[in-house]
Amino acid sequence: MTSRPKLHLAVALDGAGWHPAAWRDEAARAAELFTAGYWVDVVREAERGLLDLVTIEDSLGPQSTRTDQVRGRLDAGLIAARVAPRTAHIGLAPSAVVTHTEPFHISKAIASLDFISAGRAGWQPQVSGRRSEAAHFGRRDIDPAELFDEAADYVEVVRRLWDSWEDDAEIRDVATGRFIDRDKLHYIDFAGKWFHVKGPSITPRPPQGQPLVAALATDAAALRFAARAADIVFTTAHDAERARITTDRIRAEALAVGREHDIPRILGDLVVFLGEHAADRKARLDELDGTEYTPDAPVFAGTAAELADRLLNQAAGLAGFRLRPGVIPHDLTAITRELVPELQRRGAFRAAYEAGTLRARFGLHRPVSRYATNAGGHL
Repeated sequence: MTSRPKLHLAVALDGAGWHPAAWRDEAARAAELFTAGYWVDVVREAERGLLDLVTIEDSLGPQSTRTDQVRGRLDAGLIAARVAPRTAHIGLAPSAVVTHTEPFHISKAIASLDFISAGRAGWQPQVSGRRSEAAHFGRRDIDPAELFDEAADYVEVVRRLWDSWEDDAEIRDVATGRFIDRDKLHYIDFAGKWFHVKGPSITPRPPQGQPLVAALATDAAALRFAARAADIVFTTAHDAERARITTDRIRAEALAVGREHDIPRILGDLVVFLGEHAADRKARLDELDGTEYTPDAPVFAGTAAELADRLLNQAAGLAGFRLRPGVIPHDLTAITRELVPELQRRGAFRAAYEAGTLRARFGLHRPVSRYATNAGGHL
């Protein structure tokens, strides 16, 4: 009898939870949303449940125009940097909007997070077509049709900067007085429609070589971008058949761009309200918010055992799931203390963390720097 493949589980963290009225739930810690202690606590809870990684949402504008919903947030990258030394195993993947920021800054920020976390860094690039966010920068108009092509170039620049130092570029040779070997630092010389970047990075090559790039694929353009640029893809398929169709498309797109040895890992995305009275709890939040919550991802309301049934029934073709807690910490704690033990009893989830990087946890190899065998372009 063959054993059941283990699922990967991630949690998406956003404010008090994904329901717009989550901050009004009695379990929410709304007064602590802008404190470091809150974020350390929730990520540690995710690690307590042996989850693979957390993603942390970010944006360049307020989440809502309503004054009865959470508005404002801390910087996701800085949250991850704060949490990294206070955790030991869980992956940390902050979001960053790439439409108005520079790839050089993101490349060194995520590389630094990878050093601080000892190989647990990831990153979720996001695009923005909002005029209100473009107005923060005052530099250009946005063409929505080009957002994901620009994002793909952005990720390519970041990846090249991570490769611009070979792994053994630091020699720290006291006798000769050389800290680095200049022949192992490289110009990336990227020239595209949106970026011209010389390089090299200011930060040495990260412990993972290439920290994980994650992407949410909710439409055709986002799916093509994810298949081209990401290591992990989050999909919002509402049932097993649509999940299979989406995973087949992502794999086909990845093969079309030459990633036959580097197929992305695909996780289903799901908003969850857990407990015997989960549906009533969601209904109360809907009433408080004045409208039914209908996110881009499917919504599950039920017990942890019922969620385990759904995940295992829908898992074909997926490497696992990213769960969005409706209310933090209520639904996060239900994931770590009820869902995880239920999956473990069914042999579908790990019983302990194994040593290794976040890439290794997903079965992804550590790539060699693309410049390591290139004789040209040395400094």
